[in-house]
Amino acid sequence: MSDAPTELPLVVGIGGTIGGISSTERALRIALDAARTQGFRTRMFGGADMARLPLYDPRATERTEQEREFVDTIRQASALIIASPGYHGSISGVVKNALDLLEETARDEARPYLADMPVGLIATAYGWQATGSTIAALRSIVHALRGWPTPFAAAINTQLTKFDDEGGSSDPAVLEQLRLIGRQVARFAPLVQNG
Repeated sequence: MSDAPTELPLVVGIGGTIGGISSTERALRIALDAARTQGFRTRMFGGADMARLPLYDPRATERTEQEREFVDTIRQASALIIASPGYHGSISGVVKNALDLLEETARDEARPYLADMPVGLIATAYGWQATGSTIAALRSIVHALRGWPTPFAAAINTQLTKFDDEGGSSDPAVLEQLRLIGRQVARFAPLVQNG
């Protein structure tokens, strides 16, 4: 579901885990809300959405309804925010599978992959070690997809920072970091549209 009228530019969020609302999804929602306050509509693909995407098969001749919706929504986006938990030092399988599906855009004339799109990055992990390596992996993937990672990325240690159902966090600095990501993608999106 979109949060605003369709004539506004779109920021898409991808992130979360399978099995319920996670810290990663809560962090992503805070960043998307910040983009919305800047005049963007938002659409989030959380863990439950990504769980409905089959494993990406590059040889498949047809795509499921969920795969088509995901790719079509990314095609409409002016900016993207990707949030991943750190699993074994890198991004989660469901996030990687969703990003692999963007291979469907490889031959798009208007914008192959994420060409020139600003992309905000968030990593959550139970400890600091995996946050850094997960951010590094996300940056590499965004570069490979021809996108522009925004200057700031949020690395959140969920051992120290807790989120609530109302969009809050136990750490005001983390809240501000996530809002900064939303503001940055909103700030850079018009540069791409007008460029």
